[in-house]
Amino acid sequence: MHKPVLLNETIKILDPKPGEFFIDGTIGSGGHAVKIFEKIMPNGKLLGIDLDENNLKIVREKILAGTSNQELVNRNKLILEQGNYADLPEILKKHNLPKASGLILDLGFSSEQLELGKGFSFQKNELLDMRYNTSQTNTDYTRINTDGQYKSALSQYKSELTAMEVINTFNEKDLADIIYKYGEERYSRRIAKKIIEQRKRKLIKTTFDLVEVIKKSVPRNYERGRISPATRTFQALRIYVNHELENLEKLLKNIDQIIKGRIRLRASFAEVAAKAEQGFGGRVVIISFHSLEDRIVKNYFRELKKDKKAEILTKKPIRATNEEIKSNHRARSAKLRGVVLK
Repeated sequence: MHKPVLLNETIKILDPKPGEFFIDGTIGSGGHAVKIFEKIMPNGKLLGIDLDENNLKIVREKILAGTSNQELVNRNKLILEQGNYADLPEILKKHNLPKASGLILDLGFSSEQLELGKGFSFQKNELLDMRYNTSQTNTDYTRINTDGQYKSALSQYKSELTAMEVINTFNEKDLADIIYKYGEERYSRRIAKKIIEQRKRKLIKTTFDLVEVIKKSVPRNYERGRISPATRTFQALRIYVNHELENLEKLLKNIDQIIKGRIRLRASFAEVAAKAEQGFGGRVVIISFHSLEDRIVKNYFRELKKDKKAEILTKKPIRATNEEIKSNHRARSAKLRGVVLK
């Protein structure tokens, strides 16, 4: 069962109140969303977004299980949208929604996603897909010829690429760059070279195919056994295929279109008084799981503060306690950062 990471810390910083509008941009199986929904009801509203349609069904069922929540859902207090959080400005317009009082992004992927057979885990032998959203296209693994060429022009668009297509069609330099940039893998060139050699003999179709290639590319005492030799390469492919860093940067650049700031003095006296009582504008919490994401969040939050657009609520990233890590191994690498907009 998937457990939400840093749940209590998230709720404390976001401080959701009855009547507020909140967004969970990576709703997953709803660990954070269900708690936020409870806090903002009966007159609030929650928008939940996820690329995986199955996650949205899970969240809906969880919320409907709550006492009197059926009526709230019927009153459109819960809006679930299959999509990308990077497109939030457009999603808000689509549903005629205002800027939000708060936003949560949990950038990790859940244990449930490892069970979907998409090739995220190097511990299971599955086809190398790695796309979060596979609902819009049918994955056709015959699109690649034995010489590594595309059979369909459609595949040439990055949004259509699976991890298998990347591995079997990109040149050695591009593969090495992806593995180094998104996986911070120091043996990226060795791995890329071995991938090219292997695919000339036989296409690399499954997770185990790729793991074997990686193992042959790195020293036996790789990272002194702390992590699997495949960890960083699999991370790199997942990030690249799903445009994870680009999506995060796009959202942060548009944050003022998504989250409300303080009401200015031209607003009515009642609005100013109500806002003064709350202090600031909307709150944002982002939980990252590797240094690439955390660096982007940290630097952008600093820019917001420098431009006097926000106050940072976490001088240092909040980490999970030893107790939480014992009960939820996924929490060990989580870092939470928060800001409140001015």
